Amino acid sequence: MNKNLTATQNDYAYFLPATSGFYATFIGKQRYGNYVDPARIPASFTNGIESLNYLEPDKGLFYYDHCLYSAGHANLDLNKQDESEDMFRNRNRATSWVLGDSGGFQIGKGVWPADWKDPNCPQAQKKRSQVLTWMDSLMDYGMILDIPAWVARSPAGRAATGINSYAEAVQGTYINNDWFVNNRNGNCKFLNVLQGENHADADDWYDRMKKYCDTKQYGDRAFNGWSMGGQNMCDVHLVLKRLVALRFDGLLEKGQHDWMHFLGTSKLEWAVLLTDIQRAVRKYHNPQFTISFDCASPFLATANGQIYIQTETEDRTKWVYRMVPSADDKKYATDTRLFKDAVIQDGIFKNFDPSPIIDQCSIKDICIYKPGDLNKIGKEGRTSWDSFSYAIQMGHNVWSHVNAVQEANRQYDAGIYPAMLVQEKFDRLFFKDVVNAIFATSDRGTADAVVEEYSRFWMSIIGTRGATGKKTVNASTMFANLFDEVGTSSVQSEHGEDFTDEEESKLDQLESQVKA
Repeated sequence: MNKNLTATQNDYAYFLPATSGFYATFIGKQRYGNYVDPARIPASFTNGIESLNYLEPDKGLFYYDHCLYSAGHANLDLNKQDESEDMFRNRNRATSWVLGDSGGFQIGKGVWPADWKDPNCPQAQKKRSQVLTWMDSLMDYGMILDIPAWVARSPAGRAATGINSYAEAVQGTYINNDWFVNNRNGNCKFLNVLQGENHADADDWYDRMKKYCDTKQYGDRAFNGWSMGGQNMCDVHLVLKRLVALRFDGLLEKGQHDWMHFLGTSKLEWAVLLTDIQRAVRKYHNPQFTISFDCASPFLATANGQIYIQTETEDRTKWVYRMVPSADDKKYATDTRLFKDAVIQDGIFKNFDPSPIIDQCSIKDICIYKPGDLNKIGKEGRTSWDSFSYAIQMGHNVWSHVNAVQEANRQYDAGIYPAMLVQEKFDRLFFKDVVNAIFATSDRGTADAVVEEYSRFWMSIIGTRGATGKKTVNASTMFANLFDEVGTSSVQSEHGEDFTDEEESKLDQLESQVKA
């Protein structure tokens, strides 16, 4: 079992766990006292709660040096001490790298109300300034504060922001971009966020916003890379078309535009797809180019009672993470068996791949409450878990997700291919070969022609939001996943990155409990 996931990252696209404030709170608050009773901490946690801190190479039970943290969940007031933020405020920047998400999603959902179309709106200006200061102070890279194009179709977002159209989302993003490019202090590198819900809007957004990465216009204040949102993050055709444009527009240059991030991406097939793209760009254009992608799945899954049990990467099949409802029974509160043994012996799971976090935990470390025990609010709840049970399983899920991404890349390099990246109707066609052909040419027209020649192949590749065919070219389908009422998700057996609002609210509730 690998405990140093940084050492095995190799030249793969980087997965960034979108670290939950709930999880970080345990690490931060324990540094200032016994937030968790030492008797509650599993004996295998040799460095106490710091054993959960994967950013610490010498203290964590496993080490992974990259992650994402969102301004939308952070305390942006750096003038006030906040113990719950200590994992990020006082991290060792020599051994860790963190990408800051700006909180544009919070704007879209109406959590940050303001008139974002007005550059003089006091509420918007305060938040804009706070986010920039927070990024410049704490983050290695950060995303600019974009206004997502879909906000105009979010009832809550529309009501809270006054954004009623795509054009107004563009206007609001202009204001934020101007503020960031003119007021950044240079300590943090910034990614220019690309939005748009279809190809036409995505092309228009790029044409309007690309100037902010142009060193001829902004010098060393120009932004330092790209973040792919909206249709750009879930449509292979658009991704490749955009990369060709960036290359020949001089906006994918070594030392200036070295990073591209894909928001909310968890599919294993996309993990290797993005590695293919990264390798091709490095080979033919920018040897420092790096792609990253994030999701909050390890944390959201736990909030929904799920635990990662194994990963499947069989040749010519769909690649999946397997999640099931975790063990939650008060009868285990005195059971000293290892968690990994008990869940198999009692038939709770058919298979279970442990992690360095949970490998030596007993099942009673998870199922802490026995019948009659009262929880922190003085009531007997239905669950056998306390809040720390969630934290332990989140740590397990983070390791499982990162390890799965790396293992998928290893299998891919060994000749095991997911079905969606091989076209076998006529001649066998591999995604990686087409990508290489696109970037091998030094002629823009030829590169564009290759992209368009294989449009049917791109439409067969399932987007990060689960769509194929014509739905891959219109991200409005994503809107339904974000805002429509949907039934119970099937994440128990197979995980995509889309969780329902109800599932996300469970994590929000957990965070509010520990951050209080």
